[in-house]
Amino acid sequence: MKASEADILIVPGYTNSGPDHWQTRWEQKLATARRVEQAEWSKPVKEDWVKRLVEEVNASTKPVVLVAHSLGVPTVIHAIPHFEKKIAGAFLVAPPDVQNPEIRPKHLMTFGPYPRDPLPFPTLTIASRNDPFGAYEHADDIAAAWGSLLIDAGESGHINAESGHGPWPEGTMVFAQFLSRLKP
Repeated sequence: MKASEADILIVPGYTNSGPDHWQTRWEQKLATARRVEQAEWSKPVKEDWVKRLVEEVNASTKPVVLVAHSLGVPTVIHAIPHFEKKIAGAFLVAPPDVQNPEIRPKHLMTFGPYPRDPLPFPTLTIASRNDPFGAYEHADDIAAAWGSLLIDAGESGHINAESGHGPWPEGTMVFAQFLSRLKP
C-alpha cells in the first residue's frame, strides 16, 4: 500500500505530540495524514478518546492506517470493536503499562486493562527497553497476545522528542516498510 491510498490517522498520547515529536513531523510530511484531535489532552477520559477516534475512522474515505503513540495505543485497542470502516493496519509505538499502579498521572490507569484478543488487522508494535511508562516485557506480552510483530527499539526511552526521537529516521523507515506490506 502507498501512503496516498490510505487515510493515515495520527493518534497521539497524553498531552498530545508537540511540534518536535515524530508524529507531528509525519503528519506534516504525509499528505493523507491527519491528527485525531482530542477535546482534553491533559485530562484524558478513555470513553471520550475512544469515541473521538471511532468518529475519525468511521468518517474516513480510504482504508485506514493508525499511527499511535503512548496513550494512543490503548485508545486504538479499546476502539476496535466500534470501527465500521476497514483498518488496513496499525503502527503502535511505546505502549504504556496502564495497569501499573506506579503510572503517573494515576488517571491514565482508566485506559487499562488492555484487551488481549488477537487484533483483526496487521499491526507492528515498537517498544523500548527503558521506557519509563512501560516495561519492555509488558509490551512483549501484549504484542504476543495481539499477534502483533514486536520491534525492539533498544534503549530509546519513550520514543518521543524528549528522548531524542523528533525526526526518528529509523521509525520512518520501519513505517514505510510496514505500509508497503499492507493491502489497500
